[in-house]
Amino acid sequence: MSTPSAGPSQPPIDEQAARALHERLEPLLPAAIEDLENLVRIPSIAFPGYDRAPVHRSAEEVARLLREAGLPEVVIRSVEDGAPAVIGRLPARDGAPTVMLYAHHDVQPTGDPEAWSSAPFEPTRRGDRLYGRGAADDKAGVMAHVTALRLVGEELAAAGIGVTVFVEGEEEAGSPTFRPFIEAHREQLAADLIIVADSANWAVGTPALTTSLRGVVDLVVTVRVLEHAVHSGLFGGPVLDAPTQLARLLATLHDERGEVAVPGLVRAADPSVEMPEEDYRRDAGVPEGQALSGTGPLAARLWARPAISVIGIDAPRVRDASNTLVPAASAKISLRIPPGEDPASAMDALIAHLEAQAPDTAQVQIRRGEQGKPYGARQDAPSMDLAREALGAAWGTAPVDTGLGGSIPFIADLLEVFPSAEVLVTGVEDPSSRAHGLDESLHLGEFARVCVAEALVLRGADRLRAGADGAGG
Repeated sequence: MSTPSAGPSQPPIDEQAARALHERLEPLLPAAIEDLENLVRIPSIAFPGYDRAPVHRSAEEVARLLREAGLPEVVIRSVEDGAPAVIGRLPARDGAPTVMLYAHHDVQPTGDPEAWSSAPFEPTRRGDRLYGRGAADDKAGVMAHVTALRLVGEELAAAGIGVTVFVEGEEEAGSPTFRPFIEAHREQLAADLIIVADSANWAVGTPALTTSLRGVVDLVVTVRVLEHAVHSGLFGGPVLDAPTQLARLLATLHDERGEVAVPGLVRAADPSVEMPEEDYRRDAGVPEGQALSGTGPLAARLWARPAISVIGIDAPRVRDASNTLVPAASAKISLRIPPGEDPASAMDALIAHLEAQAPDTAQVQIRRGEQGKPYGARQDAPSMDLAREALGAAWGTAPVDTGLGGSIPFIADLLEVFPSAEVLVTGVEDPSSRAHGLDESLHLGEFARVCVAEALVLRGADRLRAGADGAGG
């Protein structure tokens, strides 16, 4: 497949076209939301230790929806040890481009269900939001693809534009078999444009086009001070317990201002757009009067600089504590890295820091974990202009080119396996969606705009003319 080139000159997408699609969507929207609710009811958690039956059931439901949306080829596939993914295809013809629509049908674990305002797998509407695990991340992305096809699928077929829908089943579990899967199904998945519907918009009422994503590196560090627990009164003093020594080691990861203190990590250039501090405080739930960590622009701290978090600690719980010296404690450390950083180099720098700071009063062991690459979009790509027009028309306001502090490491795999493809990162979430958290939710008005914007991109994809050996044949 060769790189798409600009096709015949076409007028920009205007708000009149968007209004017409909004009108066409109106009678379709209740069924789309009902289908989304049915997907949310399926507890499709692909993490190790969870029942895989719901993940298979979720894949079957997605396949049914794609068939009913008019795709003539729909299959469920997996590779060894992988979760089921769904591939639906409308092959291109006459040298027209193919667009791949990506989403995932698996979800995060819920945490304590009792802490939710309503049952996590029983979708609940409150006001203009739909609550439930996966309601936003990313079953709404699945339904945005389905609904866009319901809106303009017949037009695409008549124009010969190809569409491939790829709905993964293990993204939240780290996409462990993603690369083998896309390599095994390279021919079916080849595309000129790939739309990844797994990001967020700037605010309710303001769309965003994600132009950068941080990568991720994680590891587990274990501090051991004794062979077994001993009485804290009889033996305490000459030996500091493991949680104390672990805390002292973790404290070296940041300086007194909260800046990352690991030498050798890369910083990207500061973004041109800034996030208002009041918006960040509101969306993140920062208590009033509490200072923020780090220095410099908030957008830079969120998108363009490394960030280190301790995301889990293994040590006795307070309610289980006894008067003993704890012999060992572990922490999982997550390091987000900006575009321009190599995950392997970042991992090495983090490990070198921990080893250099390790106390001689404890044994420190480190277990490497995930490595995911960051992503930076080509700002002047024709598909970016197309997406900006579509988003602006669907919302009636210009989109914000935004970075994202989160990670979608598989984008690097897509670009390596399909080097001629352009990638757009869009999303259905907003700052109040609480993806991965308690009371995850989707703004239903924003969902409608996402569906219209994607339909406009699909309709306008003919601008991206496939090369002589086209993607979708």
